[in-house]
Amino acid sequence: MVYLLSYKVEAPASHLGTLSELLTGLSVVNKIQDAEISAGGAFTCFFYILMEKSGGGFKINKELLINEKIKAKDVRVVGTEGEQLGIMLLEEALRLAQEKNLDLVNIAPQAKPPVCRIMDFGKYKYEQRKRDKEARKKQRSITVKEVKMRPNIESHDFRVKARNCIRFLEDGDKVKVSIVFRGREITHPELGNRLCLQLAKELENVSIVEKEPRIEGRNMVMILAPR
Repeated sequence: MVYLLSYKVEAPASHLGTLSELLTGLSVVNKIQDAEISAGGAFTCFFYILMEKSGGGFKINKELLINEKIKAKDVRVVGTEGEQLGIMLLEEALRLAQEKNLDLVNIAPQAKPPVCRIMDFGKYKYEQRKRDKEARKKQRSITVKEVKMRPNIESHDFRVKARNCIRFLEDGDKVKVSIVFRGREITHPELGNRLCLQLAKELENVSIVEKEPRIEGRNMVMILAPR
């Protein structure tokens, strides 16, 4: 079942910027804005979100009808900047969209009449995928992968370790670089520091140094985070 949720926000006009940022965070195709500033300086904004019941909660409905797939006779049309263009025949709304080389998208099919917005639907879908990808990245739990090296590591082994670090970093994980000292090697910490800085330089395009190299017990540790 699909629901059209309506909200009204009232605030001082000085808060207009904050409200705009809040509304921008919502999916643009799923909201309509009617905004006005009263004589007393109060800002009133109405916005609507198309939601569908999913299990025990709600989610934004992304299955939208566009252009000729819309079957309504009359539609309420919203322009590219959110301006209200009024109620008109579907054929007229399609003509307006075609004149701008854009799409007519039914963003609120349960409204009477249905609400359609003129937009670049392909661009919207692309931006939506980018937002979804960013959201998934933020939700992903970050783990710390450890890469161990000896202060006298061979150049070939160093390159292998560097490639492993790149793979971990590109997966969104942090990397704990541990330089393992044995015996009297601990008396030459500059060798470990030099190796850490060499690795950081090698990976500077994909990482930042979150924790500078320092001695911890008999190891030298540096933490790299994805750039």
